[in-house]
Amino acid sequence: MSKPLLINGERLWNTLMEHGRIGGTAKGGVCRLALSELDGQGRDLFVHWCKEAGLEVRIDAIGNIFARREGTDPSRPVIAMGSHIDTQPTGGKFDGIYGVMAGLEVLRTLNDKGIQTKAPIEVIAWTNEEGSRFVPVMMGSGVFTGAFTLEHALAATDVDGLAVQDELRKIGYAGEVSPGQVPGGMFGAYFEAHIEQGPVLEAHELTIGVVPGALGQRWYDVVVTGQESHAGTTPMDLRHDALLAASRIVEKVNALGRHFAPYGRGTVGYMQVLPNSRNTIPGTVKFSVDIRALDDGDLLAMEADLKDFIAGLQKADARLQVDMKQVVYFPPCHFDEACIESVRAAAQALGLGHMDVVSGAGHDAVYVADVAPAGMIFVPCKDGISHNEAEDATPEHLAAGAHVLLNAVLKHAS
Repeated sequence: MSKPLLINGERLWNTLMEHGRIGGTAKGGVCRLALSELDGQGRDLFVHWCKEAGLEVRIDAIGNIFARREGTDPSRPVIAMGSHIDTQPTGGKFDGIYGVMAGLEVLRTLNDKGIQTKAPIEVIAWTNEEGSRFVPVMMGSGVFTGAFTLEHALAATDVDGLAVQDELRKIGYAGEVSPGQVPGGMFGAYFEAHIEQGPVLEAHELTIGVVPGALGQRWYDVVVTGQESHAGTTPMDLRHDALLAASRIVEKVNALGRHFAPYGRGTVGYMQVLPNSRNTIPGTVKFSVDIRALDDGDLLAMEADLKDFIAGLQKADARLQVDMKQVVYFPPCHFDEACIESVRAAAQALGLGHMDVVSGAGHDAVYVADVAPAGMIFVPCKDGISHNEAEDATPEHLAAGAHVLLNAVLKHAS
């Protein structure tokens, strides 16, 4: 098409605002935990809108929702869009749900304009992306792509001992379709529109983030063991202070993130000090380490450097013990070049300012990229804030991202 198509921005905004009332909080955010009654209500409304748009809805055994608009060529693989409906306990109105409703708006727009694509197009709502109630995170897309088994996911329980399998049945979304089965074969391409959840686009005053990939992640649980002793009677040079050693490791983690710029990340977000008494030298410190990079070689180099640093601490103090155990690994993700170029070309054709922005967070698109060509579209969010009731985005930016989504999808589906 010589001229880019546009979605109905006002309708998209109204759809997001109406859906945001389900689980809406007093501070303007949303609490819609996975497989809760509110999640069920959010799913019901989405399915209702899909059926209103003439889409064929199917639900798989992990609760993923697929809404399909058929094409004219049954031999063509489906072109898919999607994200998630569940939120963090103090989430916002746009994380996840924007990608689902932008996909729905693409299909509504095609209906409005009477455009029939050769390839079928689907919009997907993946189950439990957030992982705030059940783990593993990105559960629906993970089961769909074979990252872990359906049985493992269904057996997962929340803090109250309630199982995924039972909660799916309770809200009416324990489907019968086997995960990973797509009519006509696996996706020909998958696109996910999302708020950036970071400050880069806003800082550069640009509208569209073209996402070449997502950072790999390695998470560790670290336990530093020293020796508890009296804060007043133990001279400084005779101490085996676990918190002092832990503090040095924290500084090292931060330094690693800076050293592997621009995509290196190093974070300690959780710490527990024992015995946590103001006049006792800490004997044990437990904390998390989160390192991220776009290249797996960099991740391994960061890990090796950190281990060498820890070995040096233990050599300097024979009574100091440090145990570091890896608990999570997500490999770096590089999205499909053709999908990336489709997003970039659509932004250019629409006259929208854009730049490459690597995702520092996990998304369902990362798992989908293991089985199909995939790409992402970012739009700015105010102050880079997400996973927060203050999360915000402008109607204009959200519409722009959906314009790009529409035209990228049409390039692959026409």
